[in-house]
Amino acid sequence: MKVGITCYPTYGGSGIVATEMGLELANRGHAVHFISYANPIRLDPGIPRIHYHEVEVSTYPLFQHPPYSLALASRMSEVAETYDLDLLHVHYAIPHSISALLARQMLAARRRVPFITTLHGTDITLVGADRSYFPITKFSIEQSDGVTAISEYLKTRTLEEFHVENDIRVITNFVNCEMYLPDPARRRQSHLAPEGEKVLIHLSNFRPVKRVFDCIRILAEVRRQVPAHLLMVGDGPDCAPAQRLVRELALDQHVTFMGKQGHVERLLPLAHVLLLPSELESFGLAALEGMACGVPAVATRVGGLPELITHEQDGFLEPVGDIDTQAARVVRLLTDAGLYQRISAAARQTAQARFCSSLVIPRYEAYYREVLECTDRGGCSPSSRPKTEPRP
Repeated sequence: MKVGITCYPTYGGSGIVATEMGLELANRGHAVHFISYANPIRLDPGIPRIHYHEVEVSTYPLFQHPPYSLALASRMSEVAETYDLDLLHVHYAIPHSISALLARQMLAARRRVPFITTLHGTDITLVGADRSYFPITKFSIEQSDGVTAISEYLKTRTLEEFHVENDIRVITNFVNCEMYLPDPARRRQSHLAPEGEKVLIHLSNFRPVKRVFDCIRILAEVRRQVPAHLLMVGDGPDCAPAQRLVRELALDQHVTFMGKQGHVERLLPLAHVLLLPSELESFGLAALEGMACGVPAVATRVGGLPELITHEQDGFLEPVGDIDTQAARVVRLLTDAGLYQRISAAARQTAQARFCSSLVIPRYEAYYREVLECTDRGGCSPSSRPKTEPRP
């Protein structure tokens, strides 16, 4: 197949998943065309069957804000026609699905190019819930030829918020289990904690919903009992305030802000525990990547995280803001070798058994074929699409 993928090319989960999906599809023989305003962050140049098409947005004095969604629609249409794409797959509803709808209409006189929208979370829970965006978000979902969500939680939330009739297919996030691997030898030799401390890690875009200050306060509590060092990976609006909090708590020597990292698979195996104290996660991609590396997550019981982590089996789930309990879980992991070995092995097993890309990507391929078959028949109404997913 020839697939066009559009995403935000940043360090957020939706852009990472879309990029990894394109790489996996290319490895399986498909031609993948990324269409965005910048090269996706995890997309290295020169990969076979991967193509990148930049969306250029002209700036005119008349426009207070550049009309990106219109430029994107035009570029989608152009790429789809030039390269004879079979379908467009957009990640994040606004504005990408509306741009795909416009591109489909622009091409309608020659042929129908279907588009699939994958919902990732904040496009529904934040942007879509803003009343000013509600009608256009609902419309974009209803006009999609296929809709997927990354968790049962997000599917339920979408149906409750927007009352759409579409069949929303749950296809979870995934991880390349051959790339994300435990590496105990490298962990023991790591230079990231030269004093021999245990290493905690947090990965995010440092938005308020990620509660990055909780990570620092958890570290402060952990260090009362266990020497530990915290790696803060990523960047965003709460990064500078987090650095100030580190100085206020006199933790300067025990926290490393690493900024944005394009290859987290090289960092995660060096850590002992992953911290994910988020106020909301529609899935929890960072936790999954850590689990694949045998790094247990101490996370919060919110959103889609309980679909990924089984409490006290392959990780821990605690209430949002309960720093003392989260810190106690970290301390127990770092001081009980038997418990750590059991949780670490179970985390890796969960990733392998349920979330490897080799298991999940074929589900996307099957869904692509289903949507294309509907298109060949002249389109499928929401009520006529299958309500159950075929077995992978």
